[in-house]
Amino acid sequence: MGGCNFTGNIPSGLGGCASLSYLYINDNLFQGMLPPSLSSMRGLIELDLSHNNFSGQIPPFLEGFSLRALNLSFNTFEGEVPVKGVFTNASEFSIAGNGKLCGGLVELGLPKCKKKENKKHKRRFPVFVIVLLIASTLLVVLFVVYVLFKKKRKGQPSQSSTNERFLKVSYDQLLKATDDFSEANLIGKGGSSSVYKGVLEHDRFIAVKVLHLQIRGAHKNFVRECEVWRTIRHRNLLKIITSCSSVDFQGNDFKALVYEFMPNGSLHDWLHSSVHASTLNLLQKINIMIDVASALDYLHNLCVTTIVHCDLKPSNILLDDNMVAHVGDFGLARFIGTNSYINNSSVVKGTIGYAPPEYGLGSEMTSSGDVYSFGIMLLEVMTGKSPTNDIFNEDLGLRKFVSMALVDHAVTDVIDSDASTLQSTEANGKKVEECLASTLKIGLACSADSPAQRMKIENVVRELHHIMDDLQNIQVRK
Repeated sequence: MGGCNFTGNIPSGLGGCASLSYLYINDNLFQGMLPPSLSSMRGLIELDLSHNNFSGQIPPFLEGFSLRALNLSFNTFEGEVPVKGVFTNASEFSIAGNGKLCGGLVELGLPKCKKKENKKHKRRFPVFVIVLLIASTLLVVLFVVYVLFKKKRKGQPSQSSTNERFLKVSYDQLLKATDDFSEANLIGKGGSSSVYKGVLEHDRFIAVKVLHLQIRGAHKNFVRECEVWRTIRHRNLLKIITSCSSVDFQGNDFKALVYEFMPNGSLHDWLHSSVHASTLNLLQKINIMIDVASALDYLHNLCVTTIVHCDLKPSNILLDDNMVAHVGDFGLARFIGTNSYINNSSVVKGTIGYAPPEYGLGSEMTSSGDVYSFGIMLLEVMTGKSPTNDIFNEDLGLRKFVSMALVDHAVTDVIDSDASTLQSTEANGKKVEECLASTLKIGLACSADSPAQRMKIENVVRELHHIMDDLQNIQVRK
């Protein structure tokens, strides 16, 4: 329903659409509690109720749905967040902008719910009962301490459950999976690592990132990336399967990260390589940039500790079977607000063309630096020209190239997309051009020289969604 605003309560007739799979009623003025009739819509896969005025508690019946995506953000829901069904995975639902919620998953960072005390049944315990409870508790604590002490003495410390979700693989298994790290399986190579395609047991395709440990800083990048991957999980972040720290058959140290294989390669390949026979259309480009912005919003605003990627560029954006974008390569990432990975003048800060100007002056890495890199990448995606293209020099850069086109009202001259597929009428053509101009303005706003003037990434996500809605409406009406 993008582009239309409705008021009042949600239509009760929707409850009769039991076979409906996708329901988007975001950005309207619906209010009140969600009607119980919605509980019959168990066929829903995606549900977007964001940017309305829905109130009350989040209905428990949503836990029983087989949802892959649920957006309840920017309403006035209150009370305890459920913890079953779709609510077990923080990357599959959003509750941002509801200030009175509590409980739920730990990674949501919400306050604990206050238990309501039932005064009617409140009783005073006799003193001897209280003494008995304290004594019993003390005995249990002493017993636990005794058991843990015995385990420690036997060299059997308890293992952290954090790593239990990662598969364990050996150097020999990775060697076999990649056919001895053959050139035929080499799908990417950088200064500090090489990436190989592989197949584990049960035909599970993987990407193996092998660190070049002879390169200065490679070992630190490996440790840093492992630390980041242990704390994050989002649908638009590359899914890590495991890591491997071992020795090869020559006795040399071997370190690798194993990821889920992305069959459609990198965004860089689609923009600048002849590997793919087809090119990205306009809607695909906007969708990909929404995915990247959503990942950054998660890293900057929704993690317990803010994480800055520090090396955002098209080659680090991987695409799956459905052309969904996944941000990868956290070798330069850092945690904000901690003493981990403090920057110094010798640290490599991003990639030329994408790193913000303040990094060159020795400034600390910040989330606004990621926003700058995103803005440059958005301009690159829309124009097809990288910031280091041969046509650019000291007098003309990518940002100035785009700015001049906006001033001259020549937006379509710099867009590298077949926008004509959405321009069957003159009116549609004008609307498409407005969408293109709005997209380029977002890129320029994100890549402003001054960090304080750059757009907030959460605003970027919202604005790109509006542009996508407008483009889809144009396509439907043509």
